[in-house]
Amino acid sequence: MNGFETILPFLKPIEHLLLDDSISEVMVNGADCVFIERQGFLEPVKGVSLGERALLVAVKNIARRLGDDISEAKPILDSRLPDGSRVAAVIPPCSLRGVTLTIRKFNSRHFELDDLIAAGTLDRTLANRLEDYVLNRRNILVAGGTGAGKTSLLNAMARLIPEDERLLLIEDTAEIQIHHSNLVRLEARPAQNGVPTVTIRDLLKAALRHRPDRILLGEVRGSEAFDLLQLLNTGHAGTISTIHANSAREGLSRFTSCVLQSGIEVPYRAIKSSIADSLNVVLHVERRPGRRTITEMVEVRRYDPDPDRFDCSSIFQRAEMVP
Repeated sequence: MNGFETILPFLKPIEHLLLDDSISEVMVNGADCVFIERQGFLEPVKGVSLGERALLVAVKNIARRLGDDISEAKPILDSRLPDGSRVAAVIPPCSLRGVTLTIRKFNSRHFELDDLIAAGTLDRTLANRLEDYVLNRRNILVAGGTGAGKTSLLNAMARLIPEDERLLLIEDTAEIQIHHSNLVRLEARPAQNGVPTVTIRDLLKAALRHRPDRILLGEVRGSEAFDLLQLLNTGHAGTISTIHANSAREGLSRFTSCVLQSGIEVPYRAIKSSIADSLNVVLHVERRPGRRTITEMVEVRRYDPDPDRFDCSSIFQRAEMVP
């Protein structure tokens, strides 16, 4: 049972794609346009048509089967299958070319740094340095775009954490796979069917009551960055998280913007100074055709208010990135 039995009855024309283990993502851009991702490459799928009306009915049935809803009043679906695979959909009128459906398959493989070395994500020297950072309880932020491999890298680093430490993992949607003897997993909950929202901020505020040695935050997206910063400023070392950004240094800027979303009354430069004091290492991982790779890694030294920049030491940068 892989979780897809929940939705397969509604998606017969692409059933073979969903059951193909070599395919990591299925993307439907309207009833007659289907793409897949296989081994890091996008491919069009020829000769597949779902029928626009049938596709719309299928998406509505899938939403109901998953305890959610999608309609003209609520045209966006972001849900999860029992195995952790993600189902996202947008329907007309918001989706202009017909129903858009994207299914990202859950990868149950537990990546280690050796796996990422074999895949070309990093080399042994860089892996050894990451291991030192983790074991020495440095606070690490992994930056990158969608599908760049941020979660796989976080997961591999988390596997380096000693078994005698207590881990607390917080996610918006549970997808990180960590086998650890003393692990607490917390997941945010959207407002649904009259049940109130439980946010990442709520979970971060509750985290310290459960005596974690380490806190892993699946992704920094918004105002929860302020609560994470508060935890880091209280001496909570060894935290690892991810963030959407196009470079390591942009990861710091993005983190700053997320802190500002909390609406706190703290001077902008004081926030940046606090971030520089709290985050030790920022990595950037990038998705390239056929592989995902670490493109740069910096150590954060301090915040320099004049000329308003983070003073970072470049530890690693791929040669093709250097002008």
